[in-house]
Amino acid sequence: MNKTVMNNPTNPGWREHAGIFLRGFLMGTADIIPGVSGGTMAFILGIYERLIDAIRAVVPFLRNLLFLRWREAFEQFPWRFLLALGLGIGTAILSLAKFLHWALDQYPTFVYSVFFGLIVASILIVRNRVSKWNLPALLTALFFSIGSFFLVGMRPAQTPEALWFIFLSGMIAICAMILPGISGAFILVLLGKYQYILGALIHLELVTVLVFMLGAAVGIVSFANILHWLLDHYHDLTIAALVGFMLGSLRELWPWKQASLGIDGVVASGNVFPGAFTGEVALALGLMALGFIAVILIEFMAERRKQA
Repeated sequence: MNKTVMNNPTNPGWREHAGIFLRGFLMGTADIIPGVSGGTMAFILGIYERLIDAIRAVVPFLRNLLFLRWREAFEQFPWRFLLALGLGIGTAILSLAKFLHWALDQYPTFVYSVFFGLIVASILIVRNRVSKWNLPALLTALFFSIGSFFLVGMRPAQTPEALWFIFLSGMIAICAMILPGISGAFILVLLGKYQYILGALIHLELVTVLVFMLGAAVGIVSFANILHWLLDHYHDLTIAALVGFMLGSLRELWPWKQASLGIDGVVASGNVFPGAFTGEVALALGLMALGFIAVILIEFMAERRKQA
């Protein structure tokens, strides 16, 4: 009897795992687009708390493995949930990477217009998570806004492609996945590695992809507990810092740029305003508005989900 149930494709366990895979696919779709938060998508899909609990269970799982408590490790660790979710996320990223890589090469202004709208909407949403905008929160946001504005400007046109930097990029970017409103892909844009990682995925550069994934694994386990502590003890200041960081970083996502050659021969790109209101400018502004509206709608659905 039990054998028949296990092999039955209509078994509720099978349906649940298929549902988790689909949720992972939608999260992966969100994660690959700067400005659309995988954390927000997890909220909408009703698995955010389960995801956080699963991430925090990694350390006890590894501890049990270290002390050779194999059975206890796998009984207490939600590995089936994480496997189904991870497969869904990976499938989405691999299937969309080629399109986004091509779009950034051919139509960078239009792509960054969408990204800019996405981030502006994300800032407005994350801002509302501060319970009270008092003077310390405002000063924190201002400090991080000014700091990120100048840091983005100081960022070299080409960041290292060494494996240590790919590992670091994975560590930092993955943290955004567990913060609603913050996009991991956006962090990769700021680090100058968004298009590079997309290219590595498309061309199956296994060393680069594996190093990035290893950095992501280390980052999500390490920072999940740090972020949990910060949000527990300094919630408003932490969110205010994130708002400031995102606000100042808009400098990087401004769609209209002009390349210039510096004295040292380094090519840099600076932000400029479009010279005239052409059809191309109108389309870029329309895409910016579309990105803005998309995030607002996603957040609206997340709020409806929480209130249900």
